[in-house]
Amino acid sequence: MFQVIIVLMWCAASDEQDYPFRNTSLPWEDRVSDLIDRLTLDEMVLQMARGGAGKNAPAPPIERLGIKPYSWNTECLRGDAEAPGGATSFPQALGLAASFNLALMYRVANATATEVRAKNNYFTSVGDYSDHTGLSCFSPVVNIMRHPLWGRNQETYGEDPFLSGQLSTAFVKGLQGDHPRYIKANSGCKHFDVHGGPENVPESRFSFDAKVTDRDWRMTFLPQFQACVSAGTYSLMCSYNRINGVPSCASKKLLTDILHTEWGFKGYVVSDEGAIEFIMTRHNYTTSFLETAIASVNAGVNLELSINLPDNVFMKISEAVAKGNITKEMVKNRVRPLFYTRMRLGEFDPPEMNPYCAFGMDVVQSDEHRNLSLQAAIQSFVLLKNLQQTLPISRKYITGKTVAVIGPFADNPKVLFGDYAPVPDPQFVYTPRKGLKTLPVKVLFAAGCTEPTCKNYSPTEIKEAVQSADIIIVCLGTGTDIETEGRDRMDIALPGHQDELLRDAVSSASGRPVIVLLFNAGPIDVNWAKSNNDIHAIIECFFPAQTTGLAIARILLNEDGAVPAGRLPATWPSHLDQVPPMENYSMEGRTYRYYGNKVPLYPFGYGLSYTTFIYSQLTLSTTNVPICGNLTVSVQVQNSGKQDGDEVIQLYLRWGQASVTMPQWQLVGFTRATITAGQIKKLEFKVTYDQRAIWTDQWMLEPGAFSLFAGGQQPFQQTSTGSNVLQADFLVSGTARRLIDCKN
Repeated sequence: MFQVIIVLMWCAASDEQDYPFRNTSLPWEDRVSDLIDRLTLDEMVLQMARGGAGKNAPAPPIERLGIKPYSWNTECLRGDAEAPGGATSFPQALGLAASFNLALMYRVANATATEVRAKNNYFTSVGDYSDHTGLSCFSPVVNIMRHPLWGRNQETYGEDPFLSGQLSTAFVKGLQGDHPRYIKANSGCKHFDVHGGPENVPESRFSFDAKVTDRDWRMTFLPQFQACVSAGTYSLMCSYNRINGVPSCASKKLLTDILHTEWGFKGYVVSDEGAIEFIMTRHNYTTSFLETAIASVNAGVNLELSINLPDNVFMKISEAVAKGNITKEMVKNRVRPLFYTRMRLGEFDPPEMNPYCAFGMDVVQSDEHRNLSLQAAIQSFVLLKNLQQTLPISRKYITGKTVAVIGPFADNPKVLFGDYAPVPDPQFVYTPRKGLKTLPVKVLFAAGCTEPTCKNYSPTEIKEAVQSADIIIVCLGTGTDIETEGRDRMDIALPGHQDELLRDAVSSASGRPVIVLLFNAGPIDVNWAKSNNDIHAIIECFFPAQTTGLAIARILLNEDGAVPAGRLPATWPSHLDQVPPMENYSMEGRTYRYYGNKVPLYPFGYGLSYTTFIYSQLTLSTTNVPICGNLTVSVQVQNSGKQDGDEVIQLYLRWGQASVTMPQWQLVGFTRATITAGQIKKLEFKVTYDQRAIWTDQWMLEPGAFSLFAGGQQPFQQTSTGSNVLQADFLVSGTARRLIDCKN
């Protein structure tokens, strides 16, 4: 009770006068207008210039109005990362994407916001407004995973704009909550835009110029951000790079013409850390901080996140106003969404009106959230190989057996999280070794090499452990020493001596079951493991975070419904020659949408199960669709195996005769469904007319022949899940029409 009282004291409006901006009976816009009209130019400039970090934060108080400081830079990618104190760590974003589960994404984001809010309540009650203590999140990351070597692949939702858009919608809505008046925390979709590497090879992200065609920009790099806006995100972050010669944070085309005018965005744009000053210092696009402030503010940036600079670029806004380069009205317009956001977070309302003010620290790392982290980890796993149904292993069979868990990821907690990870209480962290110890087995452990770089390898300990075991579990991968923000990979090979470690394990196993667990984001070359019959199973685990070991124990034994059903959210190339260079931003030849006739190691959407599924009765509401018409699609899925399990049903659209180059097919629907053994479920999808749109020099709808494919994978794949894929064709009638004309 004492904790709640302290929290409510913070949430209370500070005092003072009953200004109209504190009057809860007034409309939001009237309240914001009243507040802004009371600010001096210098006060508004400071609010725009203090996006945070170090000396550049927090946004200062306005004491004469009773307005407190505010910290804008909070990281919420999959938990309250980087804030002081512990928090529940959910699986890395790419793993969450592999679940293909929108409800799960919503729940993870909502739990994250609960912990962010609870900790913020505490921080502000003790007057702590330091970095990462606020309610405004720099999450989610919705950039496209367009190259396997990019260091930040792990933060994304994969390579498909539709999948990324659907998942980001669920995340935004989950993070912001469903209260009719208040948002729990506010989302900030990043990095806007055409940002997907390089980080540092062959060029720095701080100065890179992404040269992109309008069609690729519109059809690949913008859709998921538009989905964020439609979902109601309060913020976007402009990226470091240039787009066709213009820095993102100085691009009026991007930040005003597209974002505000076309999409109707009402929120604020914050710069990536240092991106505003880099307009001058790295891109050489401007010659002074004054010129940089003019360019970025007029383009549409509301808030500068500077690198620890107290006298940063936006401190020149007052001078720009004095010289007539920025109008005072423009400054007021830029400040407006900042205070609107704070108002919707409840800062200026009585605490008894805001249920989030009652959150105490007891919700942080709660049983509910830790169990959700475990569910998320299990649902993120992708079964890549399962020779002769090696998995699942029955509890009866495994009882009393000796299991060797080996490799640099077998018992090293720090390598299981990936970047932007919260730090949970150590007692809640389960490595593979610790998780397997919960089973009725004898566990042998040998790292072989202590770090993922695996520069110093001890083959003797690996061979000794394997030779003494009945079952061998090999834990390999990358980790943030290999791929992370600021660090691209050089190749897709297993790092260091890890490949040698795997071969030694297989040789020493002499035919006993060998199960490979992979911990990585960017694809790894496991051609040898895939084709070798002495490797019985491969599971892609991504970075499952704190419940790694518990999730592995359950998935290996299929206990508590832990049947793998994850799907790869990105294509794994067979070799790096299949992928164009990272600095080439043409989509030709990359991602499943434009992969052509190349055969990948594992395709997008691929993943096996412990059971089998049969698809039947793919039915369309009509086979002759008007140019502005929608289509209802249904399909039946039967679990034809002996295990209950989840299936990810995927629906792809193919254009038959588009006038411009289009994807070979495009994901337009998906759902994850639990289907018991023998059960038949009917699933329904809606394919809307805008999903058929193509970009010429504007969005157009064209008549012609189209095909839909429904199954547990893409159509026509050489590496197959074994289930069937159905096809249904339809015609679109009428004459070509602008997309906007169908909306009017």
